[in-house]
Order: sequence, then structure tokens, then C-alpha cells
Amino acid sequence: MSRRGKFITFEGLDGTGKSTQMRKLAAVLREAGHKVVETREPGGTATGERIRRVALDSGTSGLTPLAEMALMFASRAQHIAEVIEPGLAAGAIVLCDRFTDSTEAYQGNGRRLGSDAVRELHRVLCGNLQPDLTILMDSNPQASLNRARRRNQRVSKSSGRSHDENRFEQETRSFFGRVREGYLAIAKREPGRVVIVDARGTPAQTHQKIVEVVSGKLALAGLARRVHHAR
Repeated sequence: MSRRGKFITFEGLDGTGKSTQMRKLAAVLREAGHKVVETREPGGTATGERIRRVALDSGTSGLTPLAEMALMFASRAQHIAEVIEPGLAAGAIVLCDRFTDSTEAYQGNGRRLGSDAVRELHRVLCGNLQPDLTILMDSNPQASLNRARRRNQRVSKSSGRSHDENRFEQETRSFFGRVREGYLAIAKREPGRVVIVDARGTPAQTHQKIVEVVSGKLALAGLARRVHHAR
């Protein structure tokens, strides 16, 4: 029987570089000989990607905060069953771009639905699965938002698709301020799991910080040597 894998999540506002840094970490882990699963939320499965299109498309109108939260958990429950749990059971390191912390920050704090509802739904629908480590990438909210808007517009144009993923990016500055506050509150509540990484530097600098965090928090073969060589 293989040893259970590790579950690492990346969190933060859109535009902080989560996806880029997750790919960089995955490459380092594979070089060290680890089996890695890369995935994202909402999405990660065929069903989840359909839900993602509804939840993030700026053309979706009239979606209430409660319906929005329900969609996130519907995608997540399927994602855990199809991707995350099988990967962990097979001994892989599962890297996920967003997990329940996003729902607590965006819907719980940003939409003002509260943390209690999010945490209870996570307990009931997700079996209270917790990451072994969460990397919270923190940056200037307005700068991150501007980067996310430019990226989504560029992807929409290059792909020629009729939908986009700008629905959240249309929110107000105060909304994103509440989301960031929600993230920081989670980090304060769970300092053993959540590590804040300053994402204001270059991608290379941020990557080095993340590798050091992962090496320090999780006993993963070959990673400490990578940190030593990078210094």
C-alpha cells in the first residue's frame, strides 16, 4: 500500500501569480522524483469546468451569493471524489489552485455570507478535508486585479471564445478589500497550515520563497537539496 500523498493549495486574489507559481513548484517536485497532480477550482473535472463557466463568466447575471457558493461546493465535492482523494490515495502530491479558503474569503467575507456557513458546508460536503499546507500569495489588491483583468481579456481574445472569466473582476475595490481581509483572518486562525508569501517580488523571487516554505513545512525527499542549491 502506497503512503498517502500531500495536499498543497494555493490561495490569494486573482492576478497574484498563483497558477504560475503552482506550475513552477510542480516542476521542482517532479525533478525531485515526486508524483504530482496539478488541478484547480472551480474546475478540475469535466463537471467542475462546466460549473466554472457558469460561475466566472461575466455574462452570468442574477446569480445570488448563496447560489454562487453552492456552485463552488458542487464543483469541489466532485473534484475531491474524482481527482484529489484518488491522487492522495496513490501517494501523489496534489497541488490545487484554490480550495475552500477561496469560498470563505470570496463568498464568506466578500459576499458577507459569513465563515460559519462555509465551514459547515465544507464539513458536510467535503468530509472536512484539509490541505497539509496552504500558500497564501499576498499582493497589492488593485495591482493584482488589474493583472487579472488584462490576462482574462487577453485569453478571451486569443481563444476567440464568446465567454470570459471576468465576473469577479467587475466587483468593487471594497469587495476585494474584504476578500483580502478574509484571507488574512484565515491565516491568523490557522497559522500551522497557512503561510503568507509576499508575491510583490519577481516570479523567481516568489518561487524561491515558496520552495523554502514547502521544504520547511513538509518532509519531502529531495526538496531541501533544491533549496540549498538555489541559494
